[in-house]
Amino acid sequence: MTETGHEAADHAAEPGELERLRAELRDVRARLRVRPMISQAQGILQERYALPDGESAFALMQRASQRYNIRLRTLADTLLAVTRPDPGADLWFPRRSRSPEPALRFAEARRTGAGNRGAVLSAVLSQALAVVDTDMGNVQVADRAMGGLRIEKHTGLSADFVDFFEHVDDDGTACAEAARNLAQVTVRDVETDPVFDEPAREAILAAGSRACHSTPLTTDAGLCLGMVSAHFERPIEGLTETQLKALDVMGAEAGRWLAWHDRTVVLDALEHLHALGRVHRGRRIRRS
Repeated sequence: MTETGHEAADHAAEPGELERLRAELRDVRARLRVRPMISQAQGILQERYALPDGESAFALMQRASQRYNIRLRTLADTLLAVTRPDPGADLWFPRRSRSPEPALRFAEARRTGAGNRGAVLSAVLSQALAVVDTDMGNVQVADRAMGGLRIEKHTGLSADFVDFFEHVDDDGTACAEAARNLAQVTVRDVETDPVFDEPAREAILAAGSRACHSTPLTTDAGLCLGMVSAHFERPIEGLTETQLKALDVMGAEAGRWLAWHDRTVVLDALEHLHALGRVHRGRRIRRS
């Protein structure tokens, strides 16, 4: 029996429809991961500044986020983690000290704007991929509210990969091991390396990665604030001492910069949010 023209057209459309549905599912999962954190931050602000609704609380966060060029998620993440301001205090962080922005000496960072976290993370990813000569990779940052690591920048990786690894916990992956031990981790062959649990292994292989290398972004105090990972299409023998040294230096510089950004730019944004809350206390605020 032969197919009619309509049946053939329906079958031809099925792959596209399937991908559309998968994209919608990925989008829903991404929103579900972020929405509870944003909602919790809205509730705190609504109570703290006697705001009439959650929309006004969101508007406060939006204005601070836009002024200091930081993600709403980052702002909410930090708001949930820091100590609340003293009642009636003009300043949220009256005793904090300030320091100049640390220098980033690796080549890709020299083109970034001052204080721009997104640009710095993009430069970190570009530099790491240039050092190891590949075009697949991602940068993660430490998730203060949930623990673990979450992806903020990526290139050359499938949407399914990014969806699966959007947030990783403390084990089952190479990046988790690198964060736990504050040391670079090379996976020469994803297919056989015991660092991965099986779901993670399957997701990496499905994305076309056969080897990977993770470099922690660390502070002088020994904290891991992020991770940059490079992926390769084929198994590798390992990296050279020169490559490992270059990545180590970059990871330390980037870690120091992220620590500075957290205690300077992000806290400036929260301070601005606090000032807005005091000015608009009890009043409805519109989104900008």
